[in-house]
Amino acid sequence: MADLKNFGASLVDQFQGLNGRNPGLWPLAPRVLCGTGVLVLAMVLGWFLYWSGQVDELDAGEAAELTLKNDYKVKVQQSINLDGLRKQKIQVREYVATLEKQLPSKAEMDALLSDINQAGVGRGLQFELFKPGQVVVRDYYAELPIDIKVSGNYHDVGAFTSDIANLPRIVTLNNMNLTAGTTGSLTLQAIAKTFRYLDQEEILAQRKLANEKKGSKP
Repeated sequence: MADLKNFGASLVDQFQGLNGRNPGLWPLAPRVLCGTGVLVLAMVLGWFLYWSGQVDELDAGEAAELTLKNDYKVKVQQSINLDGLRKQKIQVREYVATLEKQLPSKAEMDALLSDINQAGVGRGLQFELFKPGQVVVRDYYAELPIDIKVSGNYHDVGAFTSDIANLPRIVTLNNMNLTAGTTGSLTLQAIAKTFRYLDQEEILAQRKLANEKKGSKP
């Protein structure tokens, strides 16, 4: 215990009378403590002023490396399936081309309306109403509704709907309503819808309208 007290007293004595003395002449204990403090302070300042930024950059680099590795794996997988994807692309193009052939142009619409009318007349049906409506322009195509009302016997009306479905152009019958007449005839009332692709001017007009709508949003 006496040795410990003597050591403590000696250590305390080393910190006495340091004011005004050159630090190089301080006793060992103050010099060690001062050097340790300077080292800790340098490490703290270095961390906040330099090393923390380096660590952030390292973390960002590791995240970028992981992203690049994942992208590389995706690219490798795509390259493996490249031939299959090319074949699928060709098939999609052929399918789109087939669908486009079923859509008339603006100039062909009159002929299509005549085909619909002829489908009913050819079956001996009586047209009570055949009224094209207002064209509805969509993003990539235009839709023309036609109010129709035809009368005839059961088989002729059924054959007429089949003929409409088998037209080379796309025509659909919507909101169909069948009513029986007093003479045994049937009356079919429906909305026939046909579609056509947009010409270049209409496509540009649609794009302009879409851009105006985007620009008007807050």
